[in-house]
Amino acid sequence: MPTIKFIEHSGTEHEIDIPNGLTIMEGATKNKIPGIDADCGGACACATCHVYIDNAWLEKIPQKEDGEEDMLDFAFEVKDNSRLSCQVTVNDDLDGLIVNIPEKQF
Repeated sequence: MPTIKFIEHSGTEHEIDIPNGLTIMEGATKNKIPGIDADCGGACACATCHVYIDNAWLEKIPQKEDGEEDMLDFAFEVKDNSRLSCQVTVNDDLDGLIVNIPEKQF
C-alpha cells in the first residue's frame, strides 16, 4: 500500500497509507487530512481538492484531462504543478508521493 505525504500550508505533515485504486482525495478525506474539502465528492465538479504535486513526481502521474484543467480555473493560486486530487488514482508507483495543500480552497 503506497504511503503519501501531505504537507499542509502551515508545514504540518501527515503520512498516510492509501490503498491502490483509491484517489489521493479519497485517501485524504478518509484520513481527515485538513485542507482537502472535496465538496463534490470526487466528481471533478469543484476545485476543493486542489493540491500541488511535488515537482519530482509530476512525470509519474497521468496528464490532466480537459475537465480537470477547466475546474482548476476555479482553484485558489493555481501553479504548474496543480492537480485535483480526485483525478489522481493511487498505485504502487506513487509510494512516497509528496502532496502540498494550498493555503485555502474555494
